[in-house]
Amino acid sequence: MAPRKKAGADTAAPDQHPAVAEEEALAAAAPHEDVVEDDIAEDELSDDLPDDDLPDDDDFDDELDRAERAPLAPLQGPTRCGFVALLGAPNAGKSTLTNALVGTKVSIVSHKVQTTRSIVRGIALDGAAQVVLVDTPGIFAPKRRLERAMVSSAWTHAADADVIALLVDANRGLDEDIEALLGQLKDIRKPRALILNKIDLIRRDSLLALAAAITERAPFDRVFMVSALTGDGVNDVRRWFAETVPEGPWLYPEDQVSDAPMRMLAAEITREKMFLRLHDELPYRSTVETESWKELRNGSVRIEQTIFVERESQRKIVLGKGGNTIKTISSESRKEISEIIEQPVHLFLFVKVRESWADDPERYREMGLEFPKGG
Repeated sequence: MAPRKKAGADTAAPDQHPAVAEEEALAAAAPHEDVVEDDIAEDELSDDLPDDDLPDDDDFDDELDRAERAPLAPLQGPTRCGFVALLGAPNAGKSTLTNALVGTKVSIVSHKVQTTRSIVRGIALDGAAQVVLVDTPGIFAPKRRLERAMVSSAWTHAADADVIALLVDANRGLDEDIEALLGQLKDIRKPRALILNKIDLIRRDSLLALAAAITERAPFDRVFMVSALTGDGVNDVRRWFAETVPEGPWLYPEDQVSDAPMRMLAAEITREKMFLRLHDELPYRSTVETESWKELRNGSVRIEQTIFVERESQRKIVLGKGGNTIKTISSESRKEISEIIEQPVHLFLFVKVRESWADDPERYREMGLEFPKGG
């Protein structure tokens, strides 16, 4: 099997920044060095302001025991290909499970709720089957325009998928968000699985009780118990997806792991590093865009990204004292992007204030979301 690509190719570079010549000379002299352009953003701020029964206990025991098994033999038979929508409340672990099923990182992960905004498609293989995993934003009761767009997108993709998987944080249990999800799932007539995640954090008897409570409210074809973080039970989930998607030709090359362009994944990685570094200090309404991506003659890649925040006070938080915070974010992001594309990376970060960016239709198009009408 040929090595799988880390992400979709996307190397088109917009117009160069006036400082490109000087920065490329620096990059050529120090191909592994980070350069964070903190001061350039300051000059540019003024422009941007204003139906099945529950299985018995033995079946659940089998699901738990499978976590200890060796990898399954590849699925044989005719080629299969289909879309699987992963639904769940915020922080259920959908992105972590997507990455585990694909076998490499295609979706960012953090403890901050609603980390996933746009629809991320990861491509998992199991023998003759290609499973296109649709990692959707967490579903909850939306209040703001951006939240409404994200939740609407999740349900739209669920309706279009071949298979539905509801991921539940077993440690969190059956709460109002899951109750609401179960009510809406009843109207979607697709093969569906219940996946209880984070089983390493809860007792077995509590898992069985939770599974019973959920399946009493809505029928599922299969119930899985996994730890997406450790990989326990993930092979069985992948196999069921592979067996359940319809027969048909593959939609993507064998070595492709995501349909997202690399510049989008790079922006998401930087946003992830911001969340991990700043935690609750960073306002939820911030975003990152990859402005340029240029392949250099020495085999390295020069990337310019802009971090948009809504107020000057937020910009100062992202920069940090003496620029130390933005330098750390840049270093961590550059390292991961470099590992994914297997090339040296020179990452230039700009921090700009753009008031009410979350009400700008163009930002929604960048994230692949429909711009909701109304406030």
